[in-house]
Amino acid sequence: MNRLTSLDQLAAKLLSAHAITDQLALTLAGWQIKVVSNSHELIADLAAYFKPFASQAPDPHLTITALEAPELDTGLDYTVKQPDPGKTKIKEEWADLEGGRVVRKRLTGMVFAFGGEHHLAVGPCLRNSNQVINFVNNRLIQLELNQGGLLAHAAGVNSGSAGLALAGFSGMGKSTLALHLMSHGVNFVSNDRLVVGRRADQTGMTGVPKLPRINPGTALNNPDLVSVIPPDEKKQFLDLSSDELWNLEHKYDVHIDECFGPGRFKLHSPMNALAILNWQRNGAPVHVQQVELSERLDLLAAFKKDWGLFFLADGVEPDHSDQAYLHALSGVTTFELSGGVDFLGAAKRLLDELGWEP
Repeated sequence: MNRLTSLDQLAAKLLSAHAITDQLALTLAGWQIKVVSNSHELIADLAAYFKPFASQAPDPHLTITALEAPELDTGLDYTVKQPDPGKTKIKEEWADLEGGRVVRKRLTGMVFAFGGEHHLAVGPCLRNSNQVINFVNNRLIQLELNQGGLLAHAAGVNSGSAGLALAGFSGMGKSTLALHLMSHGVNFVSNDRLVVGRRADQTGMTGVPKLPRINPGTALNNPDLVSVIPPDEKKQFLDLSSDELWNLEHKYDVHIDECFGPGRFKLHSPMNALAILNWQRNGAPVHVQQVELSERLDLLAAFKKDWGLFFLADGVEPDHSDQAYLHALSGVTTFELSGGVDFLGAAKRLLDELGWEP
């Protein structure tokens, strides 16, 4: 595939070489999204993962094509994406064409091409279905960003007509806290990404259907989650110390409906409050204190998230300034969680502060 100059050319070559045989229709936060593929097995995997959001979607807002194929040599001159601060491994490279962008994952050989009406994932998709799932979620985020939203590194939960976002620098446990709150009856909105914005004088948040991934310690300390660990593995984890459990790299997907019951994954909610985790594992009591975010830009930095390679501005470049985020969060009550890590205590304190009945 040499001398490609446009995304249309690349899409035409790929689609002419693969016969589409299966499809999956989803409704995600009001958006109708269809995934088509040449692989029955891949669609079956995606259907199991996105089960709570299956629909008919007769007239989709966008169609994503996932092609099971050998690693693709596009012949493009890619630019390397430098690792994030503190990391050394190069994982992605990209090339911009007329009409869109191509991103290649170096470790897996997966290629993603998107722009305009084209949304393609090509390569060993079955072996890397998690990257196809992420691509579906990225396309949902793109739709929301095109409506003027701002991307946030946060989890989210919902109770009736109220919503709480949970932010914190990586490793603080925002998803774990969200799951502890769910054990008190609230609904799940998102695991790690939110798009927030103000409409009609109210801040709203939209999540993505990415399942939380938890370590064994989180599962063992929450009766609603312990079922995610196979019985033969549970015994070996019970013999470990709390520090050993915390540092384990082993992860399990949490299927929200299976652990907490059907209809608990909402994806969209008003956003009335924001809790920013700024605590440490030092055994101290947890502190929950209301703060003025405009005076704590260090905490705002934990909430903000850059678009990254998988998002293209639709016309005017978005305003990613602190002021843009502060405007979107105006009227949102913000709490800082400091002191020691205590998920059970923090969940109860937040429910108290918000007046949500446990």
